[in-house]
Amino acid sequence: MAYPLHKLPNFASDPFRTWAGLVRRRWFFKGCGLGLAGLAAQTLLSRDRPAQARDQNSLAAPNPLAPKLPHFSGKAKRVIYIFQAGAPSHLELFDHKPALTKHNGELPPAKLLEGYRAAFIKPNSALLGPKYKFRRYGDCAMELSELLPNIGRVADDICLVRSMHTDAVNHAPAQIFMNTGSQQFGRPSFGSWTLYGLGSEAEDMPGFVVLTSAKGTSGGASNYGAGFLPNTFAGVPFRNAGDAVLYLSNPPGIDNQVQRESLDALAQLNQIALSEIGDPEIAARIQSYEMAYQLQTSAPELMDLGTESAETLVQYGVKDVHETSFARNCLLARRLVERGVRFVQLFHEAWDQHGNLTADIKRNAGDTDQASGALISDLKQRGLLDDTLVIWGGEFGRTPMVQGGSDGRDHHNRCFSVWLAGGGVKAGFAHGQTDELGFNIVRDGVHVHDLNATMLHLLGFDHTRLTYRFQGRDFRLTDIHGQVVQEILA
Repeated sequence: MAYPLHKLPNFASDPFRTWAGLVRRRWFFKGCGLGLAGLAAQTLLSRDRPAQARDQNSLAAPNPLAPKLPHFSGKAKRVIYIFQAGAPSHLELFDHKPALTKHNGELPPAKLLEGYRAAFIKPNSALLGPKYKFRRYGDCAMELSELLPNIGRVADDICLVRSMHTDAVNHAPAQIFMNTGSQQFGRPSFGSWTLYGLGSEAEDMPGFVVLTSAKGTSGGASNYGAGFLPNTFAGVPFRNAGDAVLYLSNPPGIDNQVQRESLDALAQLNQIALSEIGDPEIAARIQSYEMAYQLQTSAPELMDLGTESAETLVQYGVKDVHETSFARNCLLARRLVERGVRFVQLFHEAWDQHGNLTADIKRNAGDTDQASGALISDLKQRGLLDDTLVIWGGEFGRTPMVQGGSDGRDHHNRCFSVWLAGGGVKAGFAHGQTDELGFNIVRDGVHVHDLNATMLHLLGFDHTRLTYRFQGRDFRLTDIHGQVVQEILA
């Protein structure tokens, strides 16, 4: 029996009498008859589950990472996300502004600064001209910095988006927003959504691997975490020295046979618990133990770059196969996707140039440009670029105004640049435009939610339908926002 909201009694005044009034005899027998019978049947069936599971494999834990079909046929099958944390200056790298050089040292127009707040500097700081020259690269004549000759060599393969904008203005929330679609902790990352939607083709590797160089990200593990998704879909950080994953090697006195027997016994106990409780985290636990065992063999082989040719090492700029570097991680990313890993994310946080911009951005470009270009060329040569989506970018841009005396830039969320390659994006193409000072977007703005919607589209997903129910709500990467940027699709 339905009750109008305005006629509902006061539950707090007399809860027993109130609920007794709402619960009618006919409702009890109609609603609880099947409910009680269902509970009884569930209890009887559950008694036989452990024995049945031992007798046959019909209740074996499903593999949550098994390959799945997307909503439609996507151009991309895997992702390499090169996250240049710290916010590379679009004004020195991707968005040439001769007017900044012309007005260097002058105050920006007052009208331009209306309602504007920077992270640290006063908005009426003087304008700062670009520190490096630009030139045109490739048949597409894409204008890029002189600091990026190797990315310039693959300009005809990339799609440059100069009109990105975001909501956050400080590193940690902006990084988390870029990777999860939310500035709050606890949401699944783009990599986790990809793995949740597509599964993995790797049999002896995690479906989502994280590699770091320079220093760790301000946003930490939230940038690659699974949030409220089962932990199976979280990124697995690979270390740069020793075991690829902590505690991967067997301790003294434990050989492979003992390890295998121990894991089998543990899997049986977890399987019994899974069949009785049905908690997906138990299935994730079973999967993670088995994956760790397989990694004991596969991870050392993966990390051994000594099997690569000398020409390949020179192409990427790997000087020491054992030394941590961005170049080494780019080569590892190619090796991972070759082995069926669905999502590889590289973090390189070194771009926060509030001061010493001239020297630091040159060093950062020198550390990353060669390997970034080599990765695109290598994937293309191996026939992997067409269905591998590569993304390169940070969390926001830098101000046209100076910080740190005469050689630095503050955070700027109104416009910045990222580039993509492969996986169905339009090659040799620049999208969007900022004003003559690189301060505001004047054409074809792309919000973070739009970028995420577009990347999911390239993977074969309608971003409004790739959802997960949590606490009574269907969540998605793009929340309630986002439009696919059709102009950058091939």
